[in-house]
Amino acid sequence: MARTIHVAHSPDSDDAFMFYALAEGLIETGDLEFVHELQDIETLNRRALAGELEVTAVSIHAYAYLADTYILLPHGASMGEGYGPRLVAREPVDAPRLTGLRVAVPGTMTSAYLALKLYQPGVETKVVPFDEIIPYVKDGKADVGLLIHEGQLTYADEGLHLVADLGEWWAEETGGLPLPLGGNVIRRDLGDELIARVSDLLRRSIAYALEHRQAALEHAEQYGRGLDRSRTDEFVGMYVNPRTLDYGPDGRRAVELFLQKGHEAGFISRRVRVEFAP
Repeated sequence: MARTIHVAHSPDSDDAFMFYALAEGLIETGDLEFVHELQDIETLNRRALAGELEVTAVSIHAYAYLADTYILLPHGASMGEGYGPRLVAREPVDAPRLTGLRVAVPGTMTSAYLALKLYQPGVETKVVPFDEIIPYVKDGKADVGLLIHEGQLTYADEGLHLVADLGEWWAEETGGLPLPLGGNVIRRDLGDELIARVSDLLRRSIAYALEHRQAALEHAEQYGRGLDRSRTDEFVGMYVNPRTLDYGPDGRRAVELFLQKGHEAGFISRRVRVEFAP
């Protein structure tokens, strides 16, 4: 009898690229049947808090509250290598002047939110669905918007100005470490053997996409929300690359440091023990 594994991820081009081979049945999964669910990352964070999904993409920030139920997979990370979530505004704004301004954010459990709070602790925030932040700022409902996903590439097309790149700031703060944004987690109660099998299949799916880039990009393009092929390629390249196959020692250190800094600053209530599946 087939065992069903629910795999949830964001409806954006980098995650679609990553799960292409698995979603299209291009790798043999044996008696495991994968069911894909697509929802925005903040919704997935909340569902993971309830332990609903066997495997899901989550914000690294959210992992602080999930570590008892889930373990991080050693692959599937979205890491900003000197770039990351971007703060944008209708008019040029000096980054040090953010305190007192209202910032539209994509969710309080997102890594972008934690990075913002580490960057400017006193900033006022308003939660807005990630794909509504650009029009929200353009309409004057917020002074600044915190952009994730493809908005990081398209904000200038909408006449908005870059205030700060939080991935660039993080790299300067940490001596060049990548900014850990998202990761894939798997529920601990699946047991070591099944975790290992699922982990291998997910890693193979990422590897397949990287080895068959054009076909995977064609699949991912349908999730690009207005990105053409060139920008889809650029966006996927930002967040699906060799590091996605393995965090690497510095990537793992970055996760630990990000959550440690969040705890020390008072934004995460407890110290987090970061664990990766084999």
